[in-house]
Amino acid sequence: MAQTIDYETIPVYTGVPPAGEAVKAKTSAQKPDRTAKAAQTPVSPPSSQASASAPVQTKPTTPPPSAPPVSDPDKGKPNPFSLQSVVSSKARTMPPQKIVIYGTPGIGKTTFAGTFPDPILVRFEDGAAALDIPTFPQLVTGVTQLNMIFAALKGQHSYKSVIFDSLDWLEPLTWAYLCDKEKVDNIESFGYGKGYIKLDEVWRQIQSKLECLRTQRGMNVIVIAHAAAVTVDLPDSEAYQRYSMKLHKRAAALWMEWADMILFTNYETHIQKDEKKKMAKAKGIGTGNRVIFTQERPAYQAKCRWPLDEKIHIGNDPTWSAFHNNLNEIMEGLNNGV
Repeated sequence: MAQTIDYETIPVYTGVPPAGEAVKAKTSAQKPDRTAKAAQTPVSPPSSQASASAPVQTKPTTPPPSAPPVSDPDKGKPNPFSLQSVVSSKARTMPPQKIVIYGTPGIGKTTFAGTFPDPILVRFEDGAAALDIPTFPQLVTGVTQLNMIFAALKGQHSYKSVIFDSLDWLEPLTWAYLCDKEKVDNIESFGYGKGYIKLDEVWRQIQSKLECLRTQRGMNVIVIAHAAAVTVDLPDSEAYQRYSMKLHKRAAALWMEWADMILFTNYETHIQKDEKKKMAKAKGIGTGNRVIFTQERPAYQAKCRWPLDEKIHIGNDPTWSAFHNNLNEIMEGLNNGV
């Protein structure tokens, strides 16, 4: 049976969709058509296929410039640490010396130092006015001034010995230098003993520069100090007094270690006591004769790396020739292989 269509019920298209259809169409329009987009986007082949189908173009690399060969300064020289290079430690010549001269006031320490070859005097105290020794025109009043002196002495000159007169006048200058550097009032401001520990580095810097004059310019280095009686308190004996350098004990120890010779100068003294009187006190009788002590004894500090006489009598000789004669004998023995 044929279906009858009622054309009056069919909606007529007017260009405007019904309300419900309009919302539905709008929503559909906002959704992206993933299928169409996928169809329009070309698919890249896998990387393995791409590398197989076309060779990869690589940029040619330039090798880095090779470093210049480092020259070995010891190449071709014999190995100084092989057993075949072992030699005797005994010196064949005497190098320029590091000497500390200390002693009682007025005995002639600066005069003695001035007898070394071609000396130049660096003064921290004004006590050499009566002597004829080349010196700088003014006293050293600050540690930083030593830089100018060391710079001058590292240049060309004919001096063979440099004299520092004296260590115990230089010591307060080192205190002032350290306190100014550390911004404190005095050497005790660091705390008990700590300032003197810090001062070790200042002394070592001075010693290092003196060592440069000795090794690079071939100069003897002679430093002078006054003597003072200090108490020695050893663990295996009772406390007693002896002569030492008039420095703080740490500074004195540094200079003791640094020097080749520690020469203690004093007047010859004889002890006299009236044996008839039981309660009589001993008296020291001086002769005015000067003596150099080169080996340590309980009464004084001294040392010498060379076999000098233990006690060298100088008397009143202003040239101190007995010492130099003894030293020359040692040098001649070295030169002759003795």
